[in-house]
Amino acid sequence: MRVSIYSRVSTVGQDTDMQTRELREYCKRRGWDLVHEYSDQGVSGAKESRPELNRLIADAHKRRFDAVVVWRFDRFARSVSHLLRALEEFRSLGIEFVSLSEAVDTSTPTGKMVFTVLGAVAELERSLITERVRAGLRNARAKGKKLGRPRKAVDPKQIARLRGEGASWRAIARNLGVSSTTVYYAGQSRRL
Repeated sequence: MRVSIYSRVSTVGQDTDMQTRELREYCKRRGWDLVHEYSDQGVSGAKESRPELNRLIADAHKRRFDAVVVWRFDRFARSVSHLLRALEEFRSLGIEFVSLSEAVDTSTPTGKMVFTVLGAVAELERSLITERVRAGLRNARAKGKKLGRPRKAVDPKQIARLRGEGASWRAIARNLGVSSTTVYYAGQSRRL
Protein backbone atom coordinates (compact mmCIF):
# COMPACT_ATOMS: atom_id res chain seq x y z
CA MET A 1 0.00 0.00 0.00
CA ARG A 2 1.29 3.48 -0.89
CA VAL A 3 1.00 5.79 2.10
CA SER A 4 1.63 9.40 2.98
CA ILE A 5 2.26 10.78 6.43
CA TYR A 6 1.09 14.12 7.77
CA SER A 7 2.54 15.88 10.82
CA ARG A 8 1.93 19.29 12.37
CA VAL A 9 3.08 21.46 15.26
CA SER A 10 1.36 24.72 16.09
CA THR A 11 4.23 26.47 17.86
CA VAL A 12 6.98 28.14 15.87
CA GLY A 13 10.33 26.76 17.01
CA GLN A 14 9.04 23.24 17.58
CA ASP A 15 9.55 20.58 14.95
CA THR A 16 7.74 17.48 13.77
CA ASP A 17 10.76 15.16 14.00
CA MET A 18 9.32 12.99 16.77
CA GLN A 19 6.03 12.54 14.90
CA THR A 20 7.62 11.77 11.54
CA ARG A 21 10.13 9.34 13.04
CA GLU A 22 7.36 7.29 14.68
CA LEU A 23 5.21 7.44 11.55
CA ARG A 24 8.08 6.22 9.34
CA GLU A 25 8.77 3.32 11.73
CA TYR A 26 5.07 2.37 11.79
CA CYS A 27 4.85 2.34 7.99
CA LYS A 28 8.03 0.25 7.80
CA ARG A 29 6.65 -2.30 10.34
CA ARG A 30 3.44 -2.59 8.32
CA GLY A 31 5.40 -3.08 5.09
CA TRP A 32 3.84 -0.01 3.51
CA ASP A 33 5.54 2.03 0.82
CA LEU A 34 5.99 5.59 2.18
CA VAL A 35 5.65 7.82 -0.88
CA HIS A 36 5.07 11.33 0.52
CA GLU A 37 5.62 13.29 3.74
CA TYR A 38 3.69 16.47 4.55
CA SER A 39 4.58 18.65 7.53
CA ASP A 40 3.03 21.93 8.69
CA GLN A 41 5.18 23.73 11.26
CA GLY A 42 3.93 26.68 13.29
CA VAL A 43 0.37 26.35 11.97
CA SER A 44 -2.68 26.06 14.22
CA GLY A 45 -4.81 22.94 13.91
CA ALA A 46 -7.87 25.15 14.08
CA LYS A 47 -7.10 26.36 10.56
CA GLU A 48 -8.62 24.15 7.92
CA SER A 49 -6.36 25.66 5.29
CA ARG A 50 -2.70 24.84 5.88
CA PRO A 51 -0.02 24.77 3.17
CA GLU A 52 1.04 21.13 3.52
CA LEU A 53 -2.46 19.89 4.32
CA ASN A 54 -3.71 21.60 1.17
CA ARG A 55 -0.93 19.89 -0.81
CA LEU A 56 -1.87 16.53 0.75
CA ILE A 57 -5.53 16.98 -0.24
CA ALA A 58 -4.52 17.98 -3.78
CA ASP A 59 -2.27 14.90 -4.06
CA ALA A 60 -5.09 12.72 -2.72
CA HIS A 61 -7.26 13.88 -5.63
CA LYS A 62 -4.40 12.88 -7.95
CA ARG A 63 -4.44 9.40 -6.32
CA ARG A 64 -0.76 9.58 -5.37
CA PHE A 65 -1.31 7.35 -2.30
CA ASP A 66 -3.75 4.84 -0.82
CA ALA A 67 -3.68 5.89 2.84
CA VAL A 68 -2.81 8.82 5.10
CA VAL A 69 -1.12 8.12 8.43
CA VAL A 70 -0.99 10.71 11.23
CA TRP A 71 0.57 10.59 14.68
CA ARG A 72 -2.62 11.77 16.44
CA PHE A 73 -5.86 12.79 14.85
CA ASP A 74 -5.71 16.23 16.55
CA ARG A 75 -2.53 16.86 14.50
CA PHE A 76 -4.75 16.57 11.42
CA ALA A 77 -7.97 18.30 12.51
CA ARG A 78 -9.41 19.87 15.65
CA SER A 79 -13.05 20.15 14.68
CA VAL A 80 -15.32 17.18 14.09
CA SER A 81 -16.87 18.83 11.05
CA HIS A 82 -13.45 19.34 9.39
CA LEU A 83 -12.41 15.82 10.33
CA LEU A 84 -15.59 14.23 9.01
CA ARG A 85 -15.45 16.23 5.76
CA ALA A 86 -11.85 15.12 5.21
CA LEU A 87 -12.69 11.48 6.01
CA GLU A 88 -15.66 11.58 3.65
CA GLU A 89 -13.46 13.09 0.95
CA PHE A 90 -10.81 10.39 1.52
CA ARG A 91 -13.50 7.70 1.50
CA SER A 92 -14.86 8.94 -1.84
CA LEU A 93 -11.31 8.78 -3.24
CA GLY A 94 -10.70 5.29 -1.81
CA ILE A 95 -8.07 6.54 0.64
CA GLU A 96 -7.83 5.14 4.16
CA PHE A 97 -6.92 7.14 7.26
CA VAL A 98 -4.80 5.82 10.14
CA SER A 99 -4.11 7.56 13.46
CA LEU A 100 -1.09 5.94 15.10
CA SER A 101 -1.54 7.04 18.75
CA GLU A 102 -5.24 6.22 18.90
CA ALA A 103 -4.76 2.96 16.94
CA VAL A 104 -7.63 3.91 14.66
CA ASP A 105 -7.84 2.68 11.08
CA THR A 106 -10.78 3.83 8.95
CA SER A 107 -10.57 0.73 6.81
CA THR A 108 -12.48 -1.05 9.62
CA PRO A 109 -16.05 -0.28 10.79
CA THR A 110 -14.85 -0.10 14.42
CA GLY A 111 -12.11 2.30 13.42
CA LYS A 112 -14.62 4.59 11.72
CA MET A 113 -16.85 4.64 14.81
CA VAL A 114 -13.99 5.21 17.27
CA PHE A 115 -12.55 7.97 15.14
CA THR A 116 -15.87 9.85 15.09
CA VAL A 117 -16.25 9.55 18.87
CA LEU A 118 -12.66 10.69 19.51
CA GLY A 119 -13.17 13.65 17.18
CA ALA A 120 -16.29 14.66 19.12
CA VAL A 121 -14.37 14.49 22.41
CA ALA A 122 -11.57 16.67 20.99
CA GLU A 123 -14.09 19.25 19.80
CA LEU A 124 -15.80 19.24 23.21
CA GLU A 125 -12.43 19.78 24.90
CA ARG A 126 -11.65 22.69 22.61
CA SER A 127 -15.06 24.26 23.26
CA LEU A 128 -14.53 23.94 27.01
CA ILE A 129 -11.12 25.63 26.77
CA THR A 130 -12.63 28.45 24.70
CA GLU A 131 -15.41 28.93 27.24
CA ARG A 132 -12.92 29.02 30.13
CA VAL A 133 -10.90 31.71 28.34
CA ARG A 134 -14.04 33.77 27.67
CA ALA A 135 -15.12 33.41 31.30
CA GLY A 136 -11.68 34.58 32.42
CA LEU A 137 -11.93 37.63 30.15
CA ARG A 138 -15.42 38.46 31.47
CA ASN A 139 -14.10 38.14 35.02
CA ALA A 140 -11.16 40.44 34.26
CA ARG A 141 -13.50 43.05 32.71
CA ALA A 142 -15.83 42.82 35.72
CA LYS A 143 -12.86 43.60 37.97
CA GLY A 144 -12.13 46.68 35.87
CA LYS A 145 -8.98 45.39 34.18
CA LYS A 146 -8.09 46.89 30.82
CA LEU A 147 -7.63 44.23 28.17
CA GLY A 148 -5.73 44.40 24.92
CA ARG A 149 -2.75 46.34 23.75
CA PRO A 150 -2.13 49.65 25.54
CA ARG A 151 -2.94 52.68 23.41
CA LYS A 152 -0.12 54.88 22.21
CA ALA A 153 -0.53 58.52 23.11
CA VAL A 154 -0.36 60.94 20.21
CA ASP A 155 -0.44 64.70 20.32
CA PRO A 156 -3.30 66.08 18.18
CA LYS A 157 -1.54 69.48 18.07
CA GLN A 158 1.57 67.90 16.58
CA ILE A 159 -0.57 66.07 14.01
CA ALA A 160 -2.35 69.32 13.09
CA ARG A 161 1.00 71.10 12.73
CA LEU A 162 2.42 68.37 10.47
CA ARG A 163 -0.79 68.31 8.39
CA GLY A 164 -0.53 72.08 8.08
CA GLU A 165 2.99 71.61 6.70
CA GLY A 166 1.53 69.30 4.03
CA ALA A 167 2.54 65.92 5.47
CA SER A 168 0.35 62.94 4.53
CA TRP A 169 -1.42 60.81 7.15
CA ARG A 170 1.00 57.99 6.35
CA ALA A 171 4.10 60.19 6.69
CA ILE A 172 2.86 61.51 10.05
CA ALA A 173 2.18 57.95 11.22
CA ARG A 174 5.72 56.87 10.29
CA ASN A 175 7.13 59.94 12.04
CA LEU A 176 5.19 59.22 15.27
CA GLY A 177 5.60 55.42 15.16
CA VAL A 178 1.88 54.66 15.13
CA SER A 179 -0.64 53.48 12.54
CA SER A 180 -2.18 55.77 9.93
CA THR A 181 -5.60 55.04 11.41
CA THR A 182 -4.49 56.20 14.87
CA VAL A 183 -3.10 59.43 13.39
CA TYR A 184 -6.20 60.04 11.29
CA TYR A 185 -8.63 59.62 14.19
CA ALA A 186 -6.48 61.68 16.55
CA GLY A 187 -6.30 64.40 13.88
CA GLN A 188 -10.06 64.29 13.32
CA SER A 189 -10.83 64.48 17.05
CA ARG A 190 -8.98 67.80 17.21
CA ARG A 191 -11.39 69.25 14.66
CA LEU A 192 -14.46 68.28 16.71
